[in-house]
Amino acid sequence: FGKNKMNRIQDTFQKLKKTGKKAFIVYLTSGYPDLETTEKLVLELAGRGVAMVELGVPFSDPIADGAIIQEASYKALLGGVDLEQIFLTVRKIRKSAQIPLILMTYYNPIYQYGLGKFTRKAATAGVDGVIIPDLPPEESGDFKKQLRKHGLSLIFLLASNSPSDRMKLIAKESEGFIYCLAHIGITGARDTLEHGLKRFLKKVAAIADKPLVVGFGISRPEQVHKIERWADGVVVGSAVIETIKRNAGKKDMVKKVGDYVSKL
Repeated sequence: FGKNKMNRIQDTFQKLKKTGKKAFIVYLTSGYPDLETTEKLVLELAGRGVAMVELGVPFSDPIADGAIIQEASYKALLGGVDLEQIFLTVRKIRKSAQIPLILMTYYNPIYQYGLGKFTRKAATAGVDGVIIPDLPPEESGDFKKQLRKHGLSLIFLLASNSPSDRMKLIAKESEGFIYCLAHIGITGARDTLEHGLKRFLKKVAAIADKPLVVGFGISRPEQVHKIERWADGVVVGSAVIETIKRNAGKKDMVKKVGDYVSKL
């Protein structure tokens, strides 16, 4: 992508807006249970109408992840999954699908790999954006320059307890969309939505000119349908990983995950 061209994330939101639809986004842990299955899952989800996929990069100290994703990351790490293999998997996916792919990772793996090298490899493979929970916008300048050169979006998380000046900063700096947290804390399926979520999203929408996507803790169709009235997209992660775990070793596991996502 040239830096002035629209990438797949922006293009997808524009197309959805024209048809009055919202983005359903799924998080997968790369390499859980293995990278070949990750590739199959992405293609299955693309065929089911999922708008985008977040590919989690397994990391040993995942501060934003709950027990389900931590376990999936641990098992992927035991299998030797690293950035090189994830880029190779993205390349394979790109032979069959143009669904936007966003890497959700922590800053340490990128820093150790090298900012420039990471960005070049990600762009060449076909990655569209990056979410880094432990990289604040105030410290993202160097990395953001690298990403912009290659047309990749740097997406920031925003919590409801953020002061208004910080909300404005993240609304300005986040690219592609603003990732609004449905719950303060870590990932993991929850039965109810946080009180005040609608009010929080209205507040962000008033100061932002980008799509709002809501994630963390969403696992039920009724939660998805409620949020789609207030935001431009919804992310489901832990509940999907739980479905993968529950059907591990079954021949129709990929189809069962697709069925579950279709219900949502």
